[in-house]
Amino acid sequence: MTINNRQNTGLAIPKIAAFLVASMLFLLSATAQNEGQYTHFMYNRLSYNPAFAGSTGDISATVLYRSQWMGLQLQAPTPSGEAGAKPTNMLFSFDLPVRWLHGGIGGTFTSEKVGYHDNSTFAIDYAFRIFWGAGTLSAGIEADLQNYKFKTSNLFGTSDMTGDPTNPTNSANDPMVSAKDVSDFLIDLSTGIYYQVPSTFYVGLAAKNLLASKSDELNIRNTRTFYLIGGYEYTFPYNPSLKLKPSALLKTANFSIFQADFACLLDYENIFWGGLGYRLGDAVNFLAGVNFLKVMQFGVAYDLTTSKLGFANGRSIGSVEFYLNMHLQFTSKKRPPTVSGNTLYLR
Repeated sequence: MTINNRQNTGLAIPKIAAFLVASMLFLLSATAQNEGQYTHFMYNRLSYNPAFAGSTGDISATVLYRSQWMGLQLQAPTPSGEAGAKPTNMLFSFDLPVRWLHGGIGGTFTSEKVGYHDNSTFAIDYAFRIFWGAGTLSAGIEADLQNYKFKTSNLFGTSDMTGDPTNPTNSANDPMVSAKDVSDFLIDLSTGIYYQVPSTFYVGLAAKNLLASKSDELNIRNTRTFYLIGGYEYTFPYNPSLKLKPSALLKTANFSIFQADFACLLDYENIFWGGLGYRLGDAVNFLAGVNFLKVMQFGVAYDLTTSKLGFANGRSIGSVEFYLNMHLQFTSKKRPPTVSGNTLYLR
């Protein structure tokens, strides 16, 4: 994704500059890839791979909310007093199996704010599924409608670097900063394959933003991004109430930027679960959750930032994420026979 140079003009305060640089890095791994960064990636597989749609066999709906870098104090370098939003992500997704389509369908809506960016995406998924070996193999396709907004009217630039860039009376308007907010819509496609053996393991490979759509208005381009996700479920032979569930998510943008997430959860009686995770170069993660009423799952995650934005450097105290899923068993009624007959016995 290409960032317009005017986003960085006139911001001379070290703390806000560091934040915006980190936001741009977050943007490269989030906005341009069509979804945000989530610690509950093992419960959010549809947003990474369209071939997941309908794979659980249930009608499923998921809600995720993430607040990044809590406690990060930002000074406001703009006349409006806004310092730019710390990254926040919201996601809603649903999917269900459809027998007559030989697979499943799904949809995902995401909304995220990063700095002066306010972006949203709506995706529609279809997956074709067959039985293969001990599990099922599916191939999926996704169509995305993406809306990118950049609030340039909140920025304040200066060409007088000897003055105070935070004081409008001592600064001149930067011609590179527009007084009008800009936005644009992009359309893109994604595809993926997914294989699972229920209650044993799953693995999926997906390619996002295949069209690499470009916005001339915002001077940005989507980055083709690849995701490899997998997980395993191990039941302790001497205590079947306990299950160990390791999982991993690997992603790369054009094979030039890489990121990896790892997690291992311990599940008790399919009621309580908790565990640890690690995101390379970014955070140590703590996860916990509960299943209740047999149709609902709630989880919370806390990320202890290990990068230079962490609280050890007097900045962020970490990130928090909330997860909610509701699922209903999908059962299709058997059609009554269209032809009936009686057996006639001849003597």
